[in-house]
Amino acid sequence: MKSQFATSKVGMQKRAIVQKSIENRILFIRGVKVMLDSDLAELYGVTAKRLNEQVKRNAERFPRDFIFRLTAAEYEGLRSQVATSKQTRGGRRYLPFVFTEHGAIMAASVLNSDRAVEMSLFVVRAFVRLREMLSGHRELANKLSELELKLDTHDHAIQEILDVIRELMEPPEKPQKQIGFRIESRVATKTLKARVGS
Repeated sequence: MKSQFATSKVGMQKRAIVQKSIENRILFIRGVKVMLDSDLAELYGVTAKRLNEQVKRNAERFPRDFIFRLTAAEYEGLRSQVATSKQTRGGRRYLPFVFTEHGAIMAASVLNSDRAVEMSLFVVRAFVRLREMLSGHRELANKLSELELKLDTHDHAIQEILDVIRELMEPPEKPQKQIGFRIESRVATKTLKARVGS
């Protein structure tokens, strides 16, 4: 019983490592999540050449939203970002294909090997996990946009409140002292007049 638990725990850790590895291979190109043919072939246990041959043989199963070829600029950008040049002696002769989530599943079905089927489950889970993460980021971005709109409409009112607070924080002006003397009461004024008049 204990060994089964330990084995399943090890199995879960391995699956998590594989899952993370696959997630790191998913790229965003043309606004779509994709995997390079070479990465997908490696996961499925075949060469990129064999994978692409199977795709060509089953072209009707791979519409444009399942697979597309990178442009030279896109491929150069990828190579400079992630150093994808694992090729030997001169590199690739053709620009690579990239597979969307549905294309990756279809590729596993045309390869029809146990490893491809097993790994396709991990690939699908990786795409799903990234989709969930992105939707969480979108929700946060939407909330921030809403908050910015609220602040824009309340900016004037907030500014007025701050101005009033600043006015209240300033010390009151002290009255200026007059030069000379002042008579404080009416009695003193009458007394003074009586003295001057006499």
